[in-house]
Amino acid sequence: MHLYGLLLLSLSFWTSHSVFKIPLKMFAGKFNASVQLDLRPLRKNASAVESGLSLASDPAGIVNFLDMINNLKGDSGRGYYMQMAIGTPGQTLNILVDTGSSNFAVAAEAHPYIIHYFNRALSSTYQSSGSGVAVKYTQGEWEGELGTDRITIPQGPSGTITINIAAIISSEGFFLPGINWQGILGLAYPLLARPGPSVEPFFNSVVRQTSIPDVFSLQMCGAGVSASTTADPAGGSLIMGGVEPTLYRGSVWYTPVLEEWYYQVEVLKLEVGAQNLNLDCKEYNSDKAIVDSGTTLLRLPGIVFSGVVEAIMQTSLIKDFSAGFFDGTKLACWMRGESPWRLFPKISIYLRAMNTSQSFRITILPQLYVQPVTSIDGTLDCFRFGISHSANGLVIGATVMEGFYVIFDRAQKRVGFAVSTCAENGDVPFAEIAGPFLAEGATSDCTSGVSVREPVMWVIAFGLMGICALVLIVLLILLILPCRRYRDGEITDESSLVRHRIK
Repeated sequence: MHLYGLLLLSLSFWTSHSVFKIPLKMFAGKFNASVQLDLRPLRKNASAVESGLSLASDPAGIVNFLDMINNLKGDSGRGYYMQMAIGTPGQTLNILVDTGSSNFAVAAEAHPYIIHYFNRALSSTYQSSGSGVAVKYTQGEWEGELGTDRITIPQGPSGTITINIAAIISSEGFFLPGINWQGILGLAYPLLARPGPSVEPFFNSVVRQTSIPDVFSLQMCGAGVSASTTADPAGGSLIMGGVEPTLYRGSVWYTPVLEEWYYQVEVLKLEVGAQNLNLDCKEYNSDKAIVDSGTTLLRLPGIVFSGVVEAIMQTSLIKDFSAGFFDGTKLACWMRGESPWRLFPKISIYLRAMNTSQSFRITILPQLYVQPVTSIDGTLDCFRFGISHSANGLVIGATVMEGFYVIFDRAQKRVGFAVSTCAENGDVPFAEIAGPFLAEGATSDCTSGVSVREPVMWVIAFGLMGICALVLIVLLILLILPCRRYRDGEITDESSLVRHRIK
């Protein structure tokens, strides 16, 4: 194995000083590490493993799936976006596609990091609701006003659609340097919509107004594309209304959607190489497991993440590898022309099948989770680890999704996976899918006692707050009465439960 080119680069806030660790040779250099990482088009196929798969058809001619192919663009690590015209006359903006949130929100004021924004005053059809809205993510937040307007999608369903729009007036850490999108398209369920589920999400409006099937599918083609590339952004496809068979090969496997808020699924086990982590399946679903295109990495609960890293270090051909690579504080660099991917194992995620006594396995090759980031002096290619620790559950993000054509069949409450035609090199795919297998833990619920939906948490939280308030009132009465002192008072609790979007 060729380890003489391995470097470890310590990441600082904007730049990093890099030093040879293997062998003992010094290399000095700096590079811009401010980019965020993460995150190709056609072939034919396919057959269905599970009964009930049908390609959505549209006799009315509202949608033509072929017209939607390659309607996404994206930068590695910055997500995938599509072009829309908003308002009357239409103002063209790029909108980020996010299956982990439910608001359609666009910049409505100038911002240093964006070149376009939606000018409400120039749209004759924009109507303000007069109410505010705020969304806080793990990274970034915004505030604005709710309203409605018309949109058209050049490579989407035909016609004009009236939707709820959150006009972003102020934000912090939401728009980033170098991005090429000016809004976000939340494709999850109404339960996640802010300020409440009465705000109908974008895709619900599209289905209701156009009568297309309640299905959309997503192909993201940025696998193996460096975040520092100056070439055209990677492409992708958002198919609204069904499934386009030219975007995947082989069979489609479906897993049930457990709860209609995020696209919550059930993970039964993980393998690194051929090594089963042998964890209780509840660990994989703590506190939920979701499919989210808006999350850059594969994010794992702490115990699971530690198990994956330990298994990789045991099975990898690299010995004494710096822990900094795995915790995201260092990049690993090899001499240009050397491939690091042969040194790392495959990683497999087992999902419960629609036949709940069975499971199927989605597998990502190292090309998906050892991700190119930048190059130095034309001689070194540097990579990052595409898996991270999560405190908010397991998230199947772009690291995994870039290997698959993912079908969000909301009508039948299921998410489907098939090998993507654009995640390959020389006809060798970066992902695999196999099944059926006997579902480990099939007789038990791997999510039992693990996840509590946020609205339920609100009820519990405010209920506990009410109980605490009553207890405090009783205590105050007991304290005040003996002293025969009477004073006006008020018990307040200014805390609030803010939904944090997983990123």
